Amino acid sequence: MLFSSITFLFMFLPVVLAVYYIVPYKIKNIVLLLASLFFYAWGEPVYVILMILSILFNYFCGRDIHSYAEDPQRAKLSVAFAVVMNLLILGFFKYYGFLLETVNAVFSTDFSYRELPLPIGISFYTFQALSYILDIYRKKAEPQKNILYFALYISMFPQLIAGPIIRYADIEDQLRRRRINMTKIGQGAMLFITGLAKKAVIANTAGAVFEGISESPAGSLSALTAWIGVFSYAFQIYYDFSGYSDMALGLGKMFGFEFQKNFDYPYVSKSVTEFWRRWHISLSSWFREYVYIPLGGNRCSVSRNIFNLMVVWTLTGMWHGAAWNFVAWGVYYGVILVMEKYVWGASLDEMPAAVRHIYTGVIVLVGWVFFFSPSLGYSLRYLLAMIGGGAGIADAHGVFLLYTHWLLYLLAVAGASSFGIRVIRSVIRMFRGRAVRTAAASVIYMGIFLTAVAFLVTDTFNPFLYFRF
Repeated sequence: MLFSSITFLFMFLPVVLAVYYIVPYKIKNIVLLLASLFFYAWGEPVYVILMILSILFNYFCGRDIHSYAEDPQRAKLSVAFAVVMNLLILGFFKYYGFLLETVNAVFSTDFSYRELPLPIGISFYTFQALSYILDIYRKKAEPQKNILYFALYISMFPQLIAGPIIRYADIEDQLRRRRINMTKIGQGAMLFITGLAKKAVIANTAGAVFEGISESPAGSLSALTAWIGVFSYAFQIYYDFSGYSDMALGLGKMFGFEFQKNFDYPYVSKSVTEFWRRWHISLSSWFREYVYIPLGGNRCSVSRNIFNLMVVWTLTGMWHGAAWNFVAWGVYYGVILVMEKYVWGASLDEMPAAVRHIYTGVIVLVGWVFFFSPSLGYSLRYLLAMIGGGAGIADAHGVFLLYTHWLLYLLAVAGASSFGIRVIRSVIRMFRGRAVRTAAASVIYMGIFLTAVAFLVTDTFNPFLYFRF
């Protein structure tokens, strides 16, 4: 079930919210847990069993690790078992086909396999479970004794299938007690509507443009069309994923939870390092906390730090998908970040802000080519087309796309910074009196909501890109 579906907006969510608000506080978690399992089972009934097994396994592993708190060796064996089993389950569903294809290609073998659909959100909820296990081992969190609370932590539908990745320590107290009031509900509704508009109005429209361009061979694209394609994808993936994150944070507030933000206007960054502090913050934080720092972080020799960075970014690429283009994407960013840190970072800081924005934008756009390409060969052909090595510099198709979608790109650029939300807030502040401002905000956001719904009703292109990760 998609957040941006009519079924979710007008059937599932209103019913769940109504029941949740009506029932006594002590059973609100049960209502939310049942709703979350139903939400997940809607699209993949079989895989809800896998999730329940993951919940039970990690719940008892957490208790087991804590029971060996005074026996470091036994605790280490227990946490190793839990981590390995979680990664094996994730690896089986996500990487075994890729592994067999690689073996067949390298050794000329012919191992056949049955391709299984990837359980939606498995990368996200597996990483949440791992953070729980590791935090208990490091004594940064106590094991949850109430299995219903732990099940809700793993399966909570607002952030279940595309994040943000939430550490157990950040939500432990909220599972037991949280405040629900009209202010929070209103703030959550505004966040949710903002995310829905990002997804339905901008991401879906930009995605349709990109899909049309990507259907043509890379060698047949002019430089203009190729650049329009990569810009369209950059806007699609940002508004798709940040829109989902906004909806997740908004839904969390409506149920009384406070989640950490996952995006902080990454396209305004002046360096690639800054970009990754602003993009998918929860994933970057997870790798920093559980991989980069345990490897030694930056408190080591230069060569060791470079090794640590390359390991983290290779794993980040692999987390996003089981294909060599994702590995290349991760290595690409690892190299860029190493170069910024040790080679040209100081010189970059001295450059004018406009130059730094352009530099970062070009690096990120080239990275998206590796990310969206079905193969490394296609990515190289696409990059060649971007510099005129395809069908020349410009063609009628590219000019037509600019002429028909200029307003889309204008909105996308405005929304990629805080400019858009500041305009809305300025309009609301024009009204005097709290009651009048509340009414004005209600009218504005209802208009945004109805616009988004109108796009959803008339548009058949409505995927969430990060569901496949």
